[in-house]
Amino acid sequence: MTRGWRRSAWQPRPWRWQGTVSSTGCWRRCAICRGWTRVRAPEFWAGPGRGGWRGAALAPLSALWRLATRRRLARGLPFDPGIPVICIGNVTAGGTGKTPFALLVAQRLIALGRQPHFLSRGHGGSAAGPLQVMGQGADVVGDEPLLLARAAPAWVARDRVAGAKAIRAAGGDVIVMDDGFQNPALKKRLSFLVLDGGAGLGNGRVIPAGPLREDWLEARARAQAIVIVGAETRAMPDTGSLPVLRAAIRPLDPAAFAGRRVFAFAGIGRPAKFFDSLAGAGAVVVATRAFADHHPYTPAEIEAVRAKARALDAVPVTTAKDAARLSGDRARGIEVFEIGLAVDSPASLDQLLGVCLRD
Repeated sequence: MTRGWRRSAWQPRPWRWQGTVSSTGCWRRCAICRGWTRVRAPEFWAGPGRGGWRGAALAPLSALWRLATRRRLARGLPFDPGIPVICIGNVTAGGTGKTPFALLVAQRLIALGRQPHFLSRGHGGSAAGPLQVMGQGADVVGDEPLLLARAAPAWVARDRVAGAKAIRAAGGDVIVMDDGFQNPALKKRLSFLVLDGGAGLGNGRVIPAGPLREDWLEARARAQAIVIVGAETRAMPDTGSLPVLRAAIRPLDPAAFAGRRVFAFAGIGRPAKFFDSLAGAGAVVVATRAFADHHPYTPAEIEAVRAKARALDAVPVTTAKDAARLSGDRARGIEVFEIGLAVDSPASLDQLLGVCLRD
């Protein structure tokens, strides 16, 4: 498969990278057309090393990306909505575990007596907002807001300032941003940078030469804490003096798939993490299929998944995020592997939140 830079059906393609790619992908704002385009991560982004000749050849474009990011972050004064803003961000393209950590943060805030509301751009959805998530489909609000809305009120807003104003008017007393670390519109009291222990910073280069949205040291300077999700099988960057929380994905029902034959499919940032988690929970993973992040499943694709599972005498299983994009008949017969996230030091997380709430 030789696709690289991909677009949504309604967005003109600004340019295209040709090369061998992995099955991961994500939505990102294109610096050229200012629209949203789907990026499928080339394999050289992952390392080891600096990406070889491909990384070196794309380095001049990375310099442009870096400059555009710096200019955007320096633009104007962030808006203070008058209530704390907690940002769950990352420095790399693709899945790191931001949404599970955002859910955990909201749970801790509720336990502390607060009324958190989530704020998301709504990747993959059509709504510009501000719009509260209340039963709309993933095609309108995106898949991640549907997951967030299970735990606390969730809002979709491309204009983060308008979204923050809507949240405060609705009675929210803390805003939890799922993503938005590189968006300077709101004044943030507490920012977490979430890293994948199995991916680290990849080849260490900035998009498009590598997976970084910006230079690590510049991102670290705006963060108050680092979260590392999963076993650290890759070298982690220097975290400086920032506190580091270590977190692990845990199945909510560990026995649900133990010993069962499953055909696993997923359209998330790193599908391999999901496949490994299923196997770790005791499932017999007989086959897998990876789709791009936020992939909008067609009825034909889901029927093909069911047919493959039947041929393998297996159960089709996907993630909760993927299940949010399945409705009606498409959800029939598809089982969901529900997960949560646990940190090694809940007291340290509560301390960080407590300081943020007192400011």
